[in-house]
Amino acid sequence: MAIFDHLGITVDDVPRAIEQFDPVLAALGFARYDANGSVSWNLDGEPELILMPARDPGTGPHRHGRVGWQHLAFAVDSREEVDRLHRIATDTGWTVVRDPKEYPRFTERYYASFVEDDNGIRIEFMHNPPRPHEAR
Repeated sequence: MAIFDHLGITVDDVPRAIEQFDPVLAALGFARYDANGSVSWNLDGEPELILMPARDPGTGPHRHGRVGWQHLAFAVDSREEVDRLHRIATDTGWTVVRDPKEYPRFTERYYASFVEDDNGIRIEFMHNPPRPHEAR
């Protein structure tokens, strides 16, 4: 049984957030489910991602580095997939925090990009393959 069941994110404008999240999550294979005032995405074996409206509109955006949300990293199978998802995100209005590049301070194999949506929600696309002797 999975330990993490779902991740709920509060946004100021659910329709706008759908415009930004749906192309990215669809590219990752998630299916979208619309509900009354909120939306969620599911992929077998992965936690559900839910966007819901803020109780107090106009309280955003979230500021990275403050107490609370840091970022969500999506592990993908290749550097090319990092680049593809980065393009999809930026084409739908995500702001570039860091373009795709290597991060040797994590590992010599770590390649990632970071983007933020209109709500200040930051996501990372990352590829960190195992060392050759770890891939058995």
